[in-house]
Amino acid sequence: MLLRLASKFRRNLKKKKKEIYGNLSAWQRVQLSRHPSRPYTLDYIKALCQDSFLEMHGDRNVLDDKAMIGGLGKIEDQSFMFVGTQKGYNTKTRQYRNFGMANPEGYRKALRLMKSADKFGIPIVTFIDTPGAFPGMEAEERGQGEAIARNIFEMMSISVPIIVVIIGEGASGGALGIGVGDKIFMLENTWYSVISPESCSSILWRSWEYKETAAEALKLTPKHMLKLKLIDKIIKEPFGGAHYDHNEIFQTVRKELMLSLKKLEKLSSKKRIEQRRDKFIKMGNYKG
Repeated sequence: MLLRLASKFRRNLKKKKKEIYGNLSAWQRVQLSRHPSRPYTLDYIKALCQDSFLEMHGDRNVLDDKAMIGGLGKIEDQSFMFVGTQKGYNTKTRQYRNFGMANPEGYRKALRLMKSADKFGIPIVTFIDTPGAFPGMEAEERGQGEAIARNIFEMMSISVPIIVVIIGEGASGGALGIGVGDKIFMLENTWYSVISPESCSSILWRSWEYKETAAEALKLTPKHMLKLKLIDKIIKEPFGGAHYDHNEIFQTVRKELMLSLKKLEKLSSKKRIEQRRDKFIKMGNYKG
C-alpha cells in the first residue's frame, strides 16, 4: 500500500514539475540562471578537461583580474583555449571574483590569451556568466569601454574557430567582450540582453518593482534569441535546470563543443572569418 502511494506521489510530482518547467516566464528563467547551485565557468572547464587545464594569469600590463579566467586545456586529444567570466560560491569568493564583473584588465587578459591561441592554431571556447562588466569609476578611468570594443573588433579577425556558450547571465558589454564567435550557444535557462531586467525597470519606472514586465519586454530568453537569429542553438538542460545534474550538462556541452569544432574545422580560416563577420553584420535593422 505504502509503495503504491509513494509511486503515485512520485508520478504526480514529476507531472507537476513538467507543467511548471515547461511554461516558465522570462523572469523565472532569469532567476534560474542565477541559481547558486548552477555550475560556473571553472566547473565546466575542470569537468571537460579533467586534470589537463592550465590557468594563465595577467594582462601583462596592470594586474590579473579574478573575474575573468582563462587557460589551456584538452578535451580528449584536442587542445582548447578556454576563457570565461567566473562567479564565486560564497560571500568571500564572490568578493574575490568581483561577482563575475570583469575590469578592463580582464578583457585585456582574455584578448591576450585569444591572440596566443590564434598564433598557435588552438580553437577558442568562451563561457559567459556575468551580470555585466564592472561599472565602477576606476574601471571607466582605465578604459572599460575601449577594452570591450577592442575585444569585439579583434575577435572578428581571429582565424581559429571560436565557440561561445552562455551558461548563466549574459548581460550587456560584459558578455559581448568575449561573445563574438562562429557558433553561439545558450543553455536552456539563461538570458542574454543589453541590460538586466532590474536595471531596465529602474530606468523606465524608477523602481525595481517592474522587473518581471521588463524581462518580458526585453525578449532575453534563449527562444527569443534563436528566433531573432542572435544565437545558433539552445542547449537543453537536465530536467529542472543545470543545477539538478552537473554531470549531464557537462556531457551535453562537451558533445556540442566537439561536434561544432568538427564542422568549423572543415572551413578555411578565411571563410570562417567571413561568415563570422556576416553573422554580426546581419544582426538588427539599419536605415541609411
